[in-house]
Amino acid sequence: MSALWYGKLLWFLVAVSLLVTVHEFGHYWVARRLGFKVLRFSVGFGRPLLKRVWGDDRTEYVLAAIPLGGYVKLLDEREGNVASDELPRSFTRRPVWQRIVVLLAGPAFNIGFAVLLLWGMFWVSGLTEVRAIVGDVKVDSPAAAAGLASGDEIVALDGRPVSGQRDVLFGLLDDLSGSGRAALTLRDAHGATRSAALVIADADARRRLTEPNHLFEGIGFQFRQPPIPAVVGTVTPGGPADRAGLREGDEIVAIDGEPIADFRALVARISAAPGASVAVAYRRGGAVASTRLTIASELVDGRTIGRIQVTPALRVEFPKSMLNHTDLSLFAALGAASREAWDMTMLQARLFTRMLLGQVSLKNLSGPLSIAEYAGESAAAGFGAFVGFLVLISLSLGFLNLLPIPILDGGQIVFQLIEGAKGSPLSERAQALGQQLGILLLLALMGVALFNDFARQFG
Repeated sequence: MSALWYGKLLWFLVAVSLLVTVHEFGHYWVARRLGFKVLRFSVGFGRPLLKRVWGDDRTEYVLAAIPLGGYVKLLDEREGNVASDELPRSFTRRPVWQRIVVLLAGPAFNIGFAVLLLWGMFWVSGLTEVRAIVGDVKVDSPAAAAGLASGDEIVALDGRPVSGQRDVLFGLLDDLSGSGRAALTLRDAHGATRSAALVIADADARRRLTEPNHLFEGIGFQFRQPPIPAVVGTVTPGGPADRAGLREGDEIVAIDGEPIADFRALVARISAAPGASVAVAYRRGGAVASTRLTIASELVDGRTIGRIQVTPALRVEFPKSMLNHTDLSLFAALGAASREAWDMTMLQARLFTRMLLGQVSLKNLSGPLSIAEYAGESAAAGFGAFVGFLVLISLSLGFLNLLPIPILDGGQIVFQLIEGAKGSPLSERAQALGQQLGILLLLALMGVALFNDFARQFG
């Protein structure tokens, strides 16, 4: 495993440990407040690394060896004998509504944690969105058929104003994976507005749009981006660029004699030629030199593309004219954070439902390898990007745990609702069967996610 992957793994463990602690603390805190007896609060599974017994209830606080989960163990007579004087504090003896509140607390704390992070970001930095200005439009594409042109700005989607590219991305994903139609309001460079409709009639084409990184390719346009000089930043050791002698700071000026205008042009030229041997002209210290390299082939989302394994030396810097910025007061930031968390959670719910119905690609399921990669990339991009990653994963963890799968909090809530409705708990056999079905379903989802991970990483 490379040093790069060790770094990604470290940030993945930091994120998972933090969010699991938040989740389990929700169960623990609410259970304590409602009078349940907590036997153990564990972050991680397996052999305890640190353990402390504390408080009147002699609760065990544990940090375990495998930091990929955690649990709160409550007093429960189904798991062993309980002294008669402690029976009122057993999970099964508490009122149904209290049990449901305890089960809801974990997902609620994850969602609340995401709101707090968003609140802090919005209050400190305000809301900054990149304007949704159309760049290149592919000929004979749905975007071209809808009349989109380079320089148009998307200002509303289905009659709802949008503040930038992010709103448009999520809105198009939502609309096109559902009805297959998105109504746009466009403003041209002269300020005139007009309406347009993106239509994807074919169900298979709509499903392909939902595959990772396929949305705008399938629609046929890209957002306008400022140019990035074709200057090499990091060079992967042992990669094609490294073997050819390219170094940080080199500016690539031509490939096989074809001038390279910027880094995006470089990516496009290299991506289109996997396995090819090309002559690279580059500028170093004011002098132009040349070298020859063989472009590596990588399978990405089902397509073979070329890579020379370098990153740009500079980040994308958007001019102020391309940004919409709003400063927010303390309370306005809280409102914006709450709406953002709600909208993202509801979008997750709609897309997950459509995934079960076959309308959204299963390739969107990500396992630990992909999440670790996102964690490492966001950490490398800066504090704000990593906080944004934590927000997304915390909301996902909250939502997934509310699914009515017996082994998850949502499934346990269903059991409690049934008991409340019928006046007695489900039989142990029925609960055991539900747990087994839940485990099978989770294993199936994890299997798909891991398959996607390995397909992305190793082709």
